[in-house]
Amino acid sequence: MARKRKRRTTSRRKKRSSSTKWITTILVILVVLMGGYIGHHLYQRHLQQEIIEKQQNSKRLFIKAIAPEAQAMQNQYHSKASITMAQAILESNWGTSKLASQYHNLFGIKGTGPNSKLMTTKEYTKGKWIVIKDRFKVYPSWSASIKDHTQLMLNGTQYKQENYEKVIKAQNYREAAQALQDANYATDPDYASKLINVIKTYNLDKYDN
Repeated sequence: MARKRKRRTTSRRKKRSSSTKWITTILVILVVLMGGYIGHHLYQRHLQQEIIEKQQNSKRLFIKAIAPEAQAMQNQYHSKASITMAQAILESNWGTSKLASQYHNLFGIKGTGPNSKLMTTKEYTKGKWIVIKDRFKVYPSWSASIKDHTQLMLNGTQYKQENYEKVIKAQNYREAAQALQDANYATDPDYASKLINVIKTYNLDKYDN
């Protein structure tokens, strides 16, 4: 009887040992999988943060690039630098649009003649956005584009010279933004609120001082 008990005890020990090995193996696998998941997650977060930082840096560089000319035009013609910069940001998508990056047109100003390019654009009409083709001015630099934009604000369109008079005479950037929308500078029905939001988000009104 003693021998039988010994065999049973040995068998139980083997089973326990085998069970323990399986549990240990499973735990190791789970730890490895969790470690891989956490590592991948942290790596993705790192990449995301890196992308965000690069985007923020590129925006800062764009603001730094256009601020001097916008302020120069403000000092000379009283056009608010914050509005000029906000329009440049919206119209050119931070200088990355084809029109801005290749042809230095920051404001989507249209034009004809040999010094213009035929391009596609979106316009809001009859309650919806449509894609059209039109000709846009080409400039030698962003500074030249800002100067021409200021002249447009001062001289208006060929159909209405006083079209942007209220933009120049506005007491603050909010009034100027609304005046631009009222003068139909852009077909976007939310144009004024978008300009105001950009100015507030990036503290562009500090350039008006």
